[in-house]
Amino acid sequence: MAESELDFAEVRRAFDHAAASYDAHAVLQREVCDRLLERLDFMTLEPARVLDIGSGTGYGLAHLRSRYAEAELCALDIAPSMLKVARARLPQPSWAQRALQRLAPHPSRLTHLLCADMERLPLAPNSMNLVWSSLAVQWAHDLEATLKGFHRVLAPGGLLMFATFGPDTLKELRAAFSAVDDAPHVNRFVDLHDIGDMLIHAGFSSPVMEMDMLTLTYADLKALMRDLKGIGAHNAATSRRRGLLGKSAWARLEQAYESNRFEGRLPATFEVIYGHAWAGDKTRREDGRQVIQLKIQKKRAGS
Repeated sequence: MAESELDFAEVRRAFDHAAASYDAHAVLQREVCDRLLERLDFMTLEPARVLDIGSGTGYGLAHLRSRYAEAELCALDIAPSMLKVARARLPQPSWAQRALQRLAPHPSRLTHLLCADMERLPLAPNSMNLVWSSLAVQWAHDLEATLKGFHRVLAPGGLLMFATFGPDTLKELRAAFSAVDDAPHVNRFVDLHDIGDMLIHAGFSSPVMEMDMLTLTYADLKALMRDLKGIGAHNAATSRRRGLLGKSAWARLEQAYESNRFEGRLPATFEVIYGHAWAGDKTRREDGRQVIQLKIQKKRAGS
């Protein structure tokens, strides 16, 4: 979550522009995705339909395709260029395999690519068995409302599994920018405990939250900024400062960041939050009211 409202058009533009360079800079993103995939090993789940939210260039999607070979997958992202790269990453069936899929009474192994906003999922209620998201929900403007949307599309007994960033992410960069001006330069992220509360409010049951602190190191500040730009993860707050930093401001930023140098390298901290929760039986509405189904049989005349 940013310090102020996110500029959705800017978020989409940045990720669309970064599609070609993303994989070359996404070392951390792949590591987090791998750790999230490992957590699926402990879940007794054979989903018929899987939704990958914020699928990006399809690294996680390809692994989900392999893990759940018979499932129908839906990859959702706001950036059309990301989805194009993801499509190219997926194994393409032969014409004979496509023909067999069309003739099958219950087609499987279908993968749909959907360009849409995760806060306004264009999917039917109770249509998914697994909602998966690796490092995407931090871009939600209203995280609790977004989680309610995830709960809506999950079928009873369905699972939500996600990874996101916590408040200490890029703390060194945030502190260094404070030596330059008071404008927001680094997005703010939601605390682990607050996310757990939001899951409960959204209707989920048995939420489990975990946290890792990961550190990447760089030769200089420019290398860090190139990585952030390469994955499209720059500041998108509506109140952000427009334009490039001047030479004087950049020099102050570099000087401030240099105070973190350790053993010849500059650290960049990422607080990674992992969470999962179950949709439950979905017999309660979002306002807490319980849904009770009544079957009313009409008496026939003369009975």
